[in-house]
Amino acid sequence: MFDYETLKLIWWVLIGVLLIGFALTDGFDLGAAALMPFVGKSDDERRVVINTIAPHWDGNQVWFITAGGALFAAWPMVYATAFSGFYWAMLLVLFALFVRPVGFDYRSKLQNPRWRNSWDWALCAGAIVPSLVFGVAFGNLFLGVPFHFDGDLRLAFQGNFWQLLSPFALLCGVVSLSMLCLHGGTWLMMRTEQAMAGRARSAVQGALLVYLVAFVAAGVWLAVGNLEGFAIRSAFDPGAALNPLAKVVEQSNHGWLANYGLYPLTKLAPCIALLGAVLAFVAASARRSGLAFIGSSLVIVGTICTAGFALFPFIMPSSLDPASSLTVWDAVSSQKTLGIMLVAASIFVPLILCYTLWGYIKMWGTLNSGHIKANEHGLY
Repeated sequence: MFDYETLKLIWWVLIGVLLIGFALTDGFDLGAAALMPFVGKSDDERRVVINTIAPHWDGNQVWFITAGGALFAAWPMVYATAFSGFYWAMLLVLFALFVRPVGFDYRSKLQNPRWRNSWDWALCAGAIVPSLVFGVAFGNLFLGVPFHFDGDLRLAFQGNFWQLLSPFALLCGVVSLSMLCLHGGTWLMMRTEQAMAGRARSAVQGALLVYLVAFVAAGVWLAVGNLEGFAIRSAFDPGAALNPLAKVVEQSNHGWLANYGLYPLTKLAPCIALLGAVLAFVAASARRSGLAFIGSSLVIVGTICTAGFALFPFIMPSSLDPASSLTVWDAVSSQKTLGIMLVAASIFVPLILCYTLWGYIKMWGTLNSGHIKANEHGLY
């Protein structure tokens, strides 16, 4: 079995993979639902949008649930701190996600236009809110979360929901929302036809412009703004047992960009994001929906890796006491727990991949209003 230090790194990678898997799969149905009132101009067209995502959204949520479970088991202190610090934000996301299964099941039960239109906008809001809040949460990691540990490692959190909505965090929220709308738009380009595909293409181009401006602005803010990053300045044992206070953390103006100088390969992440954006734009303009979807997928992978590489080894920095910041090295479970989890993950993650791909293959195809009219009594 791997040594403790290696297991810590493996689980940092695995949780990143689970987050990317969630963004790639659930991201397109969140983005498609956010665009639904704009891409679908009639009731039948909006039902087309719903039918492209409704068979898949609950399976896509498995990635989110799995990432949450892995966070709880691999990084218990991060899990506890995050659910304390982001409690109201988590509840907001949870209630927004509640709208989706109810909306999908009840939206078409009545013929009343007001009933259906209300559910359409509820589904739209239920997609926009999580997409925005996820980005805001990541933005707050760069700012630092207001918590600290006492000598007995008891957590104390000082802050409220409104403090999370700082300008930089909101900018990161815009990055996340535009990124997922881009992904949802390329999905709708692949799954719809004619006029709807054209409107989805316009949405892709608009979301791309917003994403590029926000992504570059966030990078410039980190590089030349007054946002101080974190860096570990004391000697520490990466294989030691859990103790977040056994380190010295220093804040510097370019702390979050230090890894890009220390590890040149990490510069590939923002390059992949920008190249994916260019590919998505060119492919969408040429009506090559498959290539556009690959481009939006590269945008997601590059963006999440850019944030993860910048933060490493920090997982949840503390703005109140930098020494209390949680890192890959000191916020993990025991070596035995990580080893057992690695065996379980090596079995179940491939299974998730297989049945996810099987579901997409069996339900693949483009949809149009004719399909909806031929299935008037369908669930969606």
